[in-house]
Amino acid sequence: MADMPQGARRETGGGRNDGGPAGPLRYFGVPLLVSGVLSILQGIAGIATDRLFVAPRHYEYRFDLTSWGWIHLVVGVALVVVGAGVLRTMSWGRAAAVTTAAISLVTQFMFIPYYPLWSISVMALDLIILWGMARLAHT
Repeated sequence: MADMPQGARRETGGGRNDGGPAGPLRYFGVPLLVSGVLSILQGIAGIATDRLFVAPRHYEYRFDLTSWGWIHLVVGVALVVVGAGVLRTMSWGRAAAVTTAAISLVTQFMFIPYYPLWSISVMALDLIILWGMARLAHT
């Protein structure tokens, strides 16, 4: 190591140091992106054609399906932005990830009567994100 500049050390053990996110952040950043893309697709479907979703007759959180589409589109874009921030290890990433995943979880829960299988799938991703980001906060 005598020929290396002062302060530079060789990486040992096959690890990588390319400035990318560490394993746990990558593991939970990718589900943020996936949840965001799924919410964006759900939002586009709600805005473009109201025939994809079935509107229940008696439901407390009944909005126009176009309104639900815009809600999911905005939440989806926020999830994608936050997911990119987490993958780039931005300082605000963890707190924003918990906040946006919680908002997504609530909106998907309220959307269950319209499209149950899709909503429950995205809710599962949101729960994984919330669990992981809360777990990382304690390490």
